[in-house]
Amino acid sequence: MKSPLKQKMAAYNLPQQIQAMGLYPFFRTIESEQDTVVKIGGKDVLMFGSNSYLGLTNHPVLKEASIKAIEKYGSGCAGSRFLNGTLDIHLELEEKLAQYVGKPGALVFSTGFQVNLGVISSIPGRNDYIVLDDLDHACIIDGARLSFAKTVKYAHNDMEALEKVLSKCEPEKMKLIVVDGVFSMEGDIANLPVIVELSKKYNANIMVDDAHGLGVLGHLGSGTANHFGLTDNVDLIMGTFSKSLASIGGFIAGDLDTMNYLKHNARSLIFSASIAPANAASVIAALDLIQHEPERIQKLWDNTHYALAALKNAGFDTGHSVTPIIPIIIRDDYKTFQMTKLCLERGVFVNPVVSPAVPSTSSLIRYSLMATHTKEQIDRSVEVMTKIAHEIGIFDNNEVKVNS
Repeated sequence: MKSPLKQKMAAYNLPQQIQAMGLYPFFRTIESEQDTVVKIGGKDVLMFGSNSYLGLTNHPVLKEASIKAIEKYGSGCAGSRFLNGTLDIHLELEEKLAQYVGKPGALVFSTGFQVNLGVISSIPGRNDYIVLDDLDHACIIDGARLSFAKTVKYAHNDMEALEKVLSKCEPEKMKLIVVDGVFSMEGDIANLPVIVELSKKYNANIMVDDAHGLGVLGHLGSGTANHFGLTDNVDLIMGTFSKSLASIGGFIAGDLDTMNYLKHNARSLIFSASIAPANAASVIAALDLIQHEPERIQKLWDNTHYALAALKNAGFDTGHSVTPIIPIIIRDDYKTFQMTKLCLERGVFVNPVVSPAVPSTSSLIRYSLMATHTKEQIDRSVEVMTKIAHEIGIFDNNEVKVNS
């Protein structure tokens, strides 16, 4: 008789079902550097599924910085920041990050996911509240699950719903509102001005996850809070290095008292090895490059406006996106898988988002832009997707369009 563990594992066969249909779209193997064109199966494919918004992952300055860091420090730190894993290069990076987002201090973690696990789980206490947007990223949700605080949610970007939730919280308890600055699948922006107003009214605090806002919004890409001129009204700003900053890792920025607290209480910091020297060096190089080449951000926005117009003109429903993350709403899991497969066969890489990540009636293609895309590449991708959409009847599902 199989053990309960083996029974459960054997019963999980959804991926195999999709593979049998020839539509499995995950773990596609890339054989080259992350760029606007990548190699898959030995063929060139246009990449419209990357988070490298500024196109820096293969920049020679970042590569050189990583190589020099390895030559000086070796390949890793062999310990946590808390014990033997703090290098001077980590401190330099934290200082630059704090200056970049406009906060007194910053603290670097091994991944962005671990930032949210450590910060959200350690700050609110047993009788406090964590207030989440319905569409917050999975790592925010998991951080809240690790906390002893009570988690409450409000409908996505619905400020009346947020106020209703806040009004029901005990006034004297901590209320930490945690929200994505730019929502990673929908491409819309948090209504931070109203969130700030409500936080003042109900004596709440705000943490912005700016994983997809850094390098995109605000002066020199310094994020959502800067974009709205509300940096001083946001308590904590979180960011990752795996998007615009072209590496891996993450950070939290805020006042020095909070940084001190997190250094000694965030378990995902204390019990994880620190980021490799090469990663830290490449992020420092990326931050410097952004300062010296601000035109990259403008090019990203030029591409965004161009692609949004082209997709809408083709008849696609792009939801409420106003950023380089553009959802192409399909509303059918099977057709979303079909679209992804056919796009790849015809030289365009995009990402499917299906149930249970979203309801099947909200399934979508996540199409994302880089500053380094050309208009010709965008035109080609829209041409390919439009032809496929007509072939498999995607526009039949979009009778009611947000953009119509």
